[in-house]
Amino acid sequence: MSESAEMFARENGERFVAELKELLRIPSIATDPARVGDVRRAAEFCRSELERIGMRRARLVETSTEEQIVTGVDGVSRVVPLRLGHPLVLAEWMEAGAGAPTVLCYGHYDVQPAEPLDEWLSPPFEPTERNGNLYARGAVDDKGQMWMHVKALESLFAAGEGRLPVNVRVVIEGEEEVGGEGIAAFVRAHGEELQADVALVSDTEMFAPDLPTLCVGLRGMIYTEIEVRGARTDLHSGMYGGAVPNPFVALAQIIARLKDETGRILIPGIYDTVQAPTEAELAAWRALPFDEEEYRETEVGSTELVGEAGYSVLERTWARPTLDVHGMPGGFVGAGAKTVIPARAVAKVSLRLVPDMTPAETFDQLQRYVGEIAPKGVEVEVRLIHAGDPIVVSTDNVYVHAATEAMRVVWGKETVFVRGGGSIPIVGDFVRELGIPTVMMGFGLPDDNLHAPNEKFHLENFHHGIQSILGFLTRVGAARQTEAAERDNGR
Repeated sequence: MSESAEMFARENGERFVAELKELLRIPSIATDPARVGDVRRAAEFCRSELERIGMRRARLVETSTEEQIVTGVDGVSRVVPLRLGHPLVLAEWMEAGAGAPTVLCYGHYDVQPAEPLDEWLSPPFEPTERNGNLYARGAVDDKGQMWMHVKALESLFAAGEGRLPVNVRVVIEGEEEVGGEGIAAFVRAHGEELQADVALVSDTEMFAPDLPTLCVGLRGMIYTEIEVRGARTDLHSGMYGGAVPNPFVALAQIIARLKDETGRILIPGIYDTVQAPTEAELAAWRALPFDEEEYRETEVGSTELVGEAGYSVLERTWARPTLDVHGMPGGFVGAGAKTVIPARAVAKVSLRLVPDMTPAETFDQLQRYVGEIAPKGVEVEVRLIHAGDPIVVSTDNVYVHAATEAMRVVWGKETVFVRGGGSIPIVGDFVRELGIPTVMMGFGLPDDNLHAPNEKFHLENFHHGIQSILGFLTRVGAARQTEAAERDNGR
């Protein structure tokens, strides 16, 4: 089946890209209330395609993250959602036969906002091919990589005359870019609908071009808002300046005391539970083709790199907690001048977490410390927006072996194991709630501009990714058959 599927994927590669472009034209920005209809349109696009290729029970499932019990006029109590989220897309094919393994394929169809628009060389929602790359918002994160799953399944269906080598469940969410709370709630409440032997996630990147890579660790995170309130209302700085607290100044003072000049976080207890990588991991990372100066110049573009002293760039981004400020909305930011002391100021602050840190404890530590260092005359509130656990997965299982062999055949090189600095909250939910391992097989590149203008996906990686995924699914099915035969022979 694998060879026929590979041939089908090659023969239909141009069509696969054309379909992806249709999906990329839908501005499914999860954070924008004005795009709710577009987000749902993207979900329906995915549902329809899953149904077309042969998946069963392809459907949209509404999500909510908060509920309350309401008693109606009829005296009947009902659970009512307080916040509706963007829908999940679910589908399955469970006809591979007794003893066949089940693979849960995960992706997301929502995308980041495209601003600043003037920095795009082509419109963000009009996919454009240049230099072997496909440029569009969502091209690699994650519509393009999610589409590889769908097209690998289509190729296997075509080669198997409507059958797959394994059972497959598919879940595609529409809120990954805003914390994934909807899918987390669904997994907790309806985990049986996603039960599988292994999850396959393609939302990560290769360490370098043409180097097959499995991500075996992710940092967790807490995303927070710190709000500082001073006077009851905005005040004239000439009449009141020097006598009243300025929330922006107070906020700046708070932020300045969260980290020192070397990049070390100053929150008490923050490093107490940090688990160091093993010596074997560190040795493997040192062997990777990584040049810090090239990274600084080509990927980052800053005059120099900064960060916690005593650690390499890979250690800082993969295995150390970090704290960043993402925005400080408030006050007057228009053209010209307005001499006002704002009544409130807000900063959006996140911390990336590593094993064995937990979001709850880290948030408590941040909240307590901010309260301690807040200047006089202001009130401070720290709010948790969303959170995710750090995760490190084992590489010693049949699913990782199937992935590394599939990629070795496609790319002609041995697979390297890396960690990722980002967060995919659902991976922790798969481990905690479903009790299944996750294979993070991604095909993005370090310069694909995730979350930035001119996001792209290298088209060769798109096609090789499809080949790798269908090879993985085929090998997972064959491995289970081999295990069953060995058990029968041992009786």
